[in-house]
Amino acid sequence: MQLNPNKVEIIPKHRFRIAAFALTWLAINQCVQSSAVLAETLQINASFLRRVLFPFVQAGMVEAREGRDGGYVLKTDPTHITLAEIFLITNTETNSDLNPTDQDETCSLFDQVFEEITDEVEQQMLKSLQKYTLADIMGRMH
Repeated sequence: MQLNPNKVEIIPKHRFRIAAFALTWLAINQCVQSSAVLAETLQINASFLRRVLFPFVQAGMVEAREGRDGGYVLKTDPTHITLAEIFLITNTETNSDLNPTDQDETCSLFDQVFEEITDEVEQQMLKSLQKYTLADIMGRMH
């Protein structure tokens, strides 16, 4: 089997793309955007959008306003939000359920070596994503 490197998806893009698009949209519009309008713009379900944006609210990058005129507003300057930050926020998960304790020694050794390699790859990717901000995306869109 021969792999085409142009067709391999290295970055898990779905949540990352949605988050980057939503934050860019908030930066461009600079006003409160309802989850319904934002979800329609992004062509996704509003409840999924709220789940994607929740970690950004927790991080203080986005403000969630409740009520009839509620929605989301970007609180952080787009020049200070890197794609690496967005990637890390959208891909943070607990690995406790992913690490079974009843592995034999060979599996544990493989997992250790494999994790070292994938961590190195991820660090290189994050180094590249760190070079770009939301403001860079906005600049390329105009």
